[in-house]
This record gives sequence, C-alpha cells and structure tokens, in this order.
Amino acid sequence: MLQSRDEQGLREIKTKYGDLCLYVARNILGDEADAEECLNDALLNLWNAIPPAQPSNLRAYVMKLTRNIALNRRKTAKAARRSGGQFSQTLDELAELFPAENDTAAELEQRELLAAVTAFLSKLPAKQRDLFVRRYWGAVSTADLANDFHMSEGNVKVTLSRIRQRLREQLEKEGLL
Repeated sequence: MLQSRDEQGLREIKTKYGDLCLYVARNILGDEADAEECLNDALLNLWNAIPPAQPSNLRAYVMKLTRNIALNRRKTAKAARRSGGQFSQTLDELAELFPAENDTAAELEQRELLAAVTAFLSKLPAKQRDLFVRRYWGAVSTADLANDFHMSEGNVKVTLSRIRQRLREQLEKEGLL
C-alpha cells in the first residue's frame, strides 16, 4: 500500500506495529506523549522513504526508525542526565565498553566494535542473546525481563552482568578496549 502511496498502509502499520514501537520509545524516553510523537515521526519518515526504499523486514525497519528518533530526541533534550527512565540505566551499564569520541578514527573503531559485538552475540545461547538485546537495544526493564523470561530479577541482573563481563573480556582480547 505504501508503494502505491495509499495512506491506509500507514494506518495498518500503526495498528500492527504501533504498540511494539511505543514500548521501545517509552523505555528510551520514559514519557508516553514523547513516545507517541516518536511513533508518528517514524510513520512520517516511513511514508517519505517508501518508495524508493523497499525494506525486506518492515517490522524491523519501523522499529529502527522509532528507536533512532527516540534516541535523537533524548540526545537533543539532554535527558540522559535528568531522566530516571530505563534507557539511562541501560546506557550506564554498557558505558564502560564503548568510547564516546566523535571523530573519524572513533567511527571506524565503532564499526569494528559493532562487528565484534555482533559476532559475540551470535555465539551466545538464544535465551542469553535475547535477554541482552532486549535489555540494551529495547531498553526493557529488568523486572519486565524477569517476568518475560520466567526468571527472578536478581537472576536477570546477574546473567546480564556475566554477559557484559564476557563481552568485555572478548573485546579486550581482540584489542578493542
């Protein structure tokens, strides 16, 4: 429908993926109204991108648009220092693993780092990988993860801590930290 510029396509996408996108944006921003705005902005960006873009996974594409908009909104508002939302906590947990520089060398280093993290995650058991990705990509609270994975919250925190430690060791071994 989007390829033919039918606005009904946007309504269908919002119905199908809206709650999931709102969940991710809400976890990053900690605010329902801001999450709604991010979803609406993502739908507008989607409308403007298709055509010519033809994403192979529409769900992932819409979620990534929403997540990136939420991250940019958070960064612009400098809310990372003021918010008690889940995202600032998840960033703090990973902060020591990633450099914060903004130059070309750092960008290349970030790409190498991303490839190493992706390779590390691909070797994890599915449950641990899902736990890690949902926490650090989706900014899902440890309480929600505990409920979803049928674990205690303490077990979730310990598991994530151990995964971060193994990731750190792997990155150090590869000379990326």
